[in-house]
Amino acid sequence: MTINLANFQLNAIKSLLESMDEPCREIVLKSPTGSGKTIILTHFMDEYIKGHAKTVFVWLTPGKGNLEEQSKAKMDKYIHNAQTKLLADVMTSGFSENDCCFINWEKLTKKGNNALKDSERTNFLEWIDKAFNNGIIFKIIIDESHQNFTERSDAIIQLFKTDKIIRCSATPIVTKTAKLIEVSEEDVIAEGLIKKLLVINENFPQVIETENQTHYLLEKAYAKQQELRSLFLQRELDINPLIVVQLPNNSDALCETVEKWFESKGVTTEAETLAIWLSGRHENVDGISNNNAESVAVIMKQAVATGWDCPRAHILVKLRENMDETFEVQTIGRIRRMPEAKHYENDLLDSCYLYTFDGKFTQGVKASLGKSALEAKTLFLKNEYKTFTLTKQQRTMITDLRDPRKALTAIAQYIKKEFALTGNKKENKTRLESKGFEFSENIVRYTLSGSVVVFAELSEKDKLNAIKITEPISTTTHGREYHNRVGRIGLEIGIPYNYMNTIIGKLFGEKFNYREKVVALAPRELYAFVINNFDYLRRICREAMAVQLSQLSLTLDMVSEKSFTIPQSTLFTYDLQSKVQTISEKNVYGEYLMSAEPRSSSEKKFEKFCESCSAVDWIYKNGDKGDEYFSIVYLDNANRQKLFYPDYIVSVKSEVWIIETKGGFDKTGASEDIDIFSPKKFDVLKAYLTKYGLKGGFVRFDKQSEELCICTDNYNEDIHSDDWKILSEVFK
Repeated sequence: MTINLANFQLNAIKSLLESMDEPCREIVLKSPTGSGKTIILTHFMDEYIKGHAKTVFVWLTPGKGNLEEQSKAKMDKYIHNAQTKLLADVMTSGFSENDCCFINWEKLTKKGNNALKDSERTNFLEWIDKAFNNGIIFKIIIDESHQNFTERSDAIIQLFKTDKIIRCSATPIVTKTAKLIEVSEEDVIAEGLIKKLLVINENFPQVIETENQTHYLLEKAYAKQQELRSLFLQRELDINPLIVVQLPNNSDALCETVEKWFESKGVTTEAETLAIWLSGRHENVDGISNNNAESVAVIMKQAVATGWDCPRAHILVKLRENMDETFEVQTIGRIRRMPEAKHYENDLLDSCYLYTFDGKFTQGVKASLGKSALEAKTLFLKNEYKTFTLTKQQRTMITDLRDPRKALTAIAQYIKKEFALTGNKKENKTRLESKGFEFSENIVRYTLSGSVVVFAELSEKDKLNAIKITEPISTTTHGREYHNRVGRIGLEIGIPYNYMNTIIGKLFGEKFNYREKVVALAPRELYAFVINNFDYLRRICREAMAVQLSQLSLTLDMVSEKSFTIPQSTLFTYDLQSKVQTISEKNVYGEYLMSAEPRSSSEKKFEKFCESCSAVDWIYKNGDKGDEYFSIVYLDNANRQKLFYPDYIVSVKSEVWIIETKGGFDKTGASEDIDIFSPKKFDVLKAYLTKYGLKGGFVRFDKQSEELCICTDNYNEDIHSDDWKILSEVFK
């Protein structure tokens, strides 16, 4: 089975590969629960092994949950011809080149554990020694590294004499000497793998009067479960949202109370609609992770099983008994996965829900998840805006696969423009050499020699002498390195190895025909060229995907036009701790608070400006993903269709404006916009506005003048140009 990796997963794999070449011994992968950490690591191992002979990965997992078997099964499923082993396999045949061995470390370390008898333990050490004698180099991965890692576990690691340890967890401990690779929660949400928001105590009144707190919370949770179930059925999806009821430890009486309440609703263990997952009591837990499982709720104790993966879990009821419980990120992680690893473009289905009276736990949630954990309430559209319509654009080819032919064209055009190349291959070689490209037939490495007074000056290469080291190319010896480099260049732009290899061959190799060929290198020369210029080639391919290319344009069959109306209601999230809780009178939704979150700094400034600007009639904050929101289609340089969701629709003196807010300019005028696709988005927005006779533009904050500025005609990164005008002078 093949899997299309998300962009953040490709970036994480790339960062891991790069870190293996750095001097750090420890690498920490911090990745949110539900981000596909195992998929990232298994693909990383596969890529690394391609370029490094005599390597064996040892993947260590904590005790419960058979995590080592789960991880091995995933690698077997997604990586063709993977050489995977469990501890029993190692005990039988030892370690072989390219092995990926999944081992539960507690089977080796725990006292009283009979997994390895003394004779077998000795045999395990002998297999390690034999591997060393065969030239094997061990690399270690520690899964769920925050759990139960002891000096005994460390003693196991020492046996492998490794120079690289990769620790991975959603909540890792990071030392100063470790290299941290962090997967952004926002990136995982954007790819649809985890839910957009954690909604805390939705629509709770300011004052709650109840005779039984447990019953109150269960009522709320059960009503939400029924609502979500109905929404799934309306979409003809047989997904049964699960309530996770988490009990504190030593709470048998409370467990009985919960069971009796569910029984009053007809939800029982006998009917297989209630599951129990407690120490010594497992009922209806087989198949509980299936999206259409019968169980409506599961009762658990505080410690949710490590590795428990149930994407249909939507709702957490956190009960307490006489004391506050400490928040654990892992707990919330269990309800954040999406049932089908995609968003449904519906705020209710794309959120998860926490119901609790535990103030300390709630504070912990907010401190950890930040803007992903907010208060929420349903807002309704004001009557006067219910008839407003626009035409929105949607993709006709919904795919994340890039077109290798378009990627080739984009890279070829970028190289030609960037280095002023011609049709003369000999002249092109000279021009590229003058820009630092290496065309040696040998593998060329560089090192430094000399002396410095201050260690910090080691990074200043002009103070040291560069020493050039050459090594004759060998397709046998350097074949792995070439394939590894090609694969990593492909990772930069999301192109699989086989296509990336063809692209490189057409641009630089003599065996491939291509009219825009840059140089024509023999196979051995091509190997050396790719290895010697690896960093150059990565940068070129990455930048080629972002530049403006005039030949890329949307055709009619790429765009589907539909009528857009402002959604009748929205799940509104806000920060209750904000000092500003005033209602926006100009927003199209009633009771829209100025403490709305999540919002960027530019968005907050723009909303505040519109509220005080007399020329603004009304303002609508557009969503950033979903069929119900306003969107425009554009293309990247590999011909992949992408959707652009402008931030705001605003009425200014009865004229409709479409506004996108971006990062601003610092006090020197330097851009703080991190979106490399801003010029492309501006062009498609301008074309849309022209087509439908509307107004709009990009708004950015200028820190020098402390003014919001707008660009409406020509996109320009120079804030001092006439293309940028002060917003208050335009909206007047």
